[in-house]
Amino acid sequence: MKLKYITIVAGLFLLLTASCKKELVRINQNPNGSQTAQPNYLLTAATKATADTYWGVANSMDASLLFVQYWAKIQYTDPDRYIYTNSSFQELWTVGYAKSIVDLNQIIKLADAQGNKNYKGVALVLRSWTFALLTDAYGDIPYKQAANIDQSITPAYDTQKDVYYGILDDLKAAQAALDPAGKAIAGDIIYGNNISLWKKFANSLRLRIALRIADRDAVKAKQALDDVQAEGSGYISSNSEIAQLVYLDSPNQNPVSNLFDTRDDYRISKTIVDKLIALNDPRLPIYASPTQDPTPQTYVGIPNGLLVGDASSLGFTKTSKPGAYFRAPHAPAVIVSYAEVLFDRAEAAARGLTAENAASLYSQAITASLRQYGIADAAITTYTASAAVQYDATNYKKSIGEQKWIALFGQGLEAFAEWRRLDYPQLQPAVAGTLGGKLPVRFIYPGTEQSLNGASYKAAVADQGPDLLTTKLWFDVN
Repeated sequence: MKLKYITIVAGLFLLLTASCKKELVRINQNPNGSQTAQPNYLLTAATKATADTYWGVANSMDASLLFVQYWAKIQYTDPDRYIYTNSSFQELWTVGYAKSIVDLNQIIKLADAQGNKNYKGVALVLRSWTFALLTDAYGDIPYKQAANIDQSITPAYDTQKDVYYGILDDLKAAQAALDPAGKAIAGDIIYGNNISLWKKFANSLRLRIALRIADRDAVKAKQALDDVQAEGSGYISSNSEIAQLVYLDSPNQNPVSNLFDTRDDYRISKTIVDKLIALNDPRLPIYASPTQDPTPQTYVGIPNGLLVGDASSLGFTKTSKPGAYFRAPHAPAVIVSYAEVLFDRAEAAARGLTAENAASLYSQAITASLRQYGIADAAITTYTASAAVQYDATNYKKSIGEQKWIALFGQGLEAFAEWRRLDYPQLQPAVAGTLGGKLPVRFIYPGTEQSLNGASYKAAVADQGPDLLTTKLWFDVN
């Protein structure tokens, strides 16, 4: 009887517990809000979160913009000397996985449930871009098991090769899903819900990734481009079709503008200023600001990686900040420009991956970049006719690499990837750099991966090489 009594009490306790839990769930629900996230809100949130971190302080201003010598530091110069902690590169990883990919995966699930393939296609394009940012920066990363917390609390890392190949498959699937005649979408702050432009964006990313793998697998790269040609939607084909997030007023202003509201520790790099002066490049007044005090040269860059005292001694008012265009609240975060697509098409032709004319596309790319910044036609004609910018078919990597580096100004993460891949321009290490005369060629993994996903982290390091700034990634062949 005693055992029977205990059993009855235990059963009642479980029923009451379950009832209380259900009641708490009901009480904690907002009767005026949806309990299921809507794809349009998720799309806006994922787009802005990714663009902010792509264009923001940790991954751009304090890292990739310094590595490719667009910007330099005039105080707090540790990042410019390649001095980082294991938390320095946390943001791209955290935002990429915990915000961007999680939201985009949810959009894909909702799209399948609601039968809206256009949401799925757009989410696949943005997820592919996010994965590309991650693997370009770190190398091997979680891909197949990424953001599936219910199934993979400690996701395995995939090799960079497999990630790039997977991205190409995802973009092909996105292209097939996107249908201008299909169901409408909302929440698109890049193209205003224009599916035809998303199809061009998808193909332009396919072109970018095809070239990422071209030095390793030219056959697969060519197949990807052949698939784009057969599909027929084409690439981004004008400056009006640039894939970019145009920012608004505070608090939704460009991250660069937000930083310069309160800080003054960045200047334009001497490397890019010297190059633009040597070429008599009309983009110089766009990329750099005049010095506050009169100087023999209107635009004065500072060398990368100076000691704090040496940098500050150059004078805050006698050195140039990045141009006002890039510090404006509404300045866009450019994801893929028309100029980049033309440079990519020129390179694909130079490699024999397509039958297009490399020299013509190269010239068109320079013109597109100049027009992107409002340069007058007469100045464009003079510049493109200059002997110093003529296409050299015997060294296409130098011609394309140097002009593409100029055209990608501001796009730190993308420029960092292309500089490593093309090996031009031939940059010199930071003056007081700490890498033994070398430049960084990757981001180090966040320290949290060692403590929270240790086995997967160790497997990645064993496959890829030491977790150092100087360890070359799979795509970086030379």
